[in-house]
Amino acid sequence: MPLPDPIIVVPGVTATYLRDLYPLPPEAIWTVLTKNFDRAQMHPDNLRFEAAQPALTRAGQIYEIAYEELIEELRYNLTKQEDEPVPVFPFGYDWRHPLAITEEELAAFVDEVIERTKLIRHYNKDGYSKRARVNLVGHSMGGLVISGYVERFGAAKVHKVATLATPYKGSFEAIVKMATGTANIGGSMPSSREREAARMTPSLYHLLPSFETGTTVDKGAGLPRSTFKPGLWQPSISSRPLSLTSTAIRSSVPAARRTARNRARPCSRSCSAKPRSIASGLKASTLRRPESRPRTGSVSPASMRRPGSKCMWRWSGASPSSD
Repeated sequence: MPLPDPIIVVPGVTATYLRDLYPLPPEAIWTVLTKNFDRAQMHPDNLRFEAAQPALTRAGQIYEIAYEELIEELRYNLTKQEDEPVPVFPFGYDWRHPLAITEEELAAFVDEVIERTKLIRHYNKDGYSKRARVNLVGHSMGGLVISGYVERFGAAKVHKVATLATPYKGSFEAIVKMATGTANIGGSMPSSREREAARMTPSLYHLLPSFETGTTVDKGAGLPRSTFKPGLWQPSISSRPLSLTSTAIRSSVPAARRTARNRARPCSRSCSAKPRSIASGLKASTLRRPESRPRTGSVSPASMRRPGSKCMWRWSGASPSSD
């Protein structure tokens, strides 16, 4: 039996350290204990960079308080012999960016992990170079990053996928975070000071609820029901004159809407191959236990197609109120 493929752990939103490399020495602007909202807020004219310039912010390590035990358990339980450890790589990323950017970074990281694993003596001896693939584990928004990666880049380099508490149909907490700043989203205690920074964080728009019962609109209000339409948002958020948030919404919502549609798009071909991925929700709000099965004609709350094949990977354990 071949050795287990290397694993990449993709954390959730806010769960990666951010450092500003412009000062010498570099300064931490986002850690488990430090939250510098002013320096973390993105610029409305270019949501890839910070509003406070000059700056040179880069992602660092993932939160050890949340993921150290998971990574160590994977390394321990998957290793059959002490002298042949199974590599488990944490993937730190700038969780503020649009998911498209993070998906591209994950694609490059998958290639790096494959090349590094080829250099490990017992993997080289095991013939890993012939299969050259990885397993992906995503928590919370990390699962969305993985699904987007597979949708865009294919599954040729992926063996198995597991996602934990990933809000495939969105999260109410994303709206609460933008409206009040006090949502239980991410790895820190909620604070009203996060409101403005949240509204300027493109990734959060990918967490907007996309299920039919996600919003309720008063009769006669003349408002859209979709959270992906800025007209549903409070005027103070979406339409203030020269509003920085208005700019963020106009540029971020369309991309988030496309992502949601891709996740829910049914496969146009019949599926006969056995899917190889599992999704699981950890909180009581999970709608139902996940299932991994060929397409039967109905569309689960979230699904992914494997480009170039007749197989669709399905998730049916969406957790809309958890992240």
